[in-house]
Amino acid sequence: MAGQTIEARRPSSRSKREAILTAATASFGKDGYEDSKWADVAKAVGIGSTALYHYFESKLHCLYSIMADALEGRLKEFEADTKGASNFHEALVTVLRAGFDLTEQEVMCNRVLVAEQALLAMHRTSPREEEARQRARERTRDLEFAWATFLSRAMEQGAIPEADARLTTRAVLGLHNSVWHWYRSGGDLTLQQVSDFYVARCLAVLGVPAEAPAGTRRRKAKK
Repeated sequence: MAGQTIEARRPSSRSKREAILTAATASFGKDGYEDSKWADVAKAVGIGSTALYHYFESKLHCLYSIMADALEGRLKEFEADTKGASNFHEALVTVLRAGFDLTEQEVMCNRVLVAEQALLAMHRTSPREEEARQRARERTRDLEFAWATFLSRAMEQGAIPEADARLTTRAVLGLHNSVWHWYRSGGDLTLQQVSDFYVARCLAVLGVPAEAPAGTRRRKAKK
């Protein structure tokens, strides 16, 4: 029985991997990828530096995994918020606000995504690094495609003016991503204030009047 209790309390490989990703995201988001030390990530998790290589081949492999996981999460949430949408105004405001309805960890993930985007263009000779890099690139394309498809449907329904859906998608995502270059939790602006300002700007880019029906649905508080 005692052996079973010890085993039950032992962290799983998955939970340890998640702990490493969380610590690395915080470090990369705060200090930048180049200035973050791999050994400091291990220390934050409470393991030796060599133990990191059981989960990630390198610091870059970890970075690509953070980016790929974050993009997958954004894609799933976007698809959930727009699935079966009939009121495109409401769905549009919902997904725009969802882009700022974030935990501190998600804010850090966005900061990493934006700051280190250029590294996704570098082909890697390591199979594991390259697999993670390609996964992040594919999720980037998938997210853009999902947005463009949604906007095309909104245009067909007359909810927003006709325009090039792909360029419009990139304009909206570019405006959203620009926030993470400068936003810091605890700064002069709250995330809610940022959301109010940028959602209105995104709607203007899309040609949707500010008085359009607002999707005020918020996600349940994240733990």
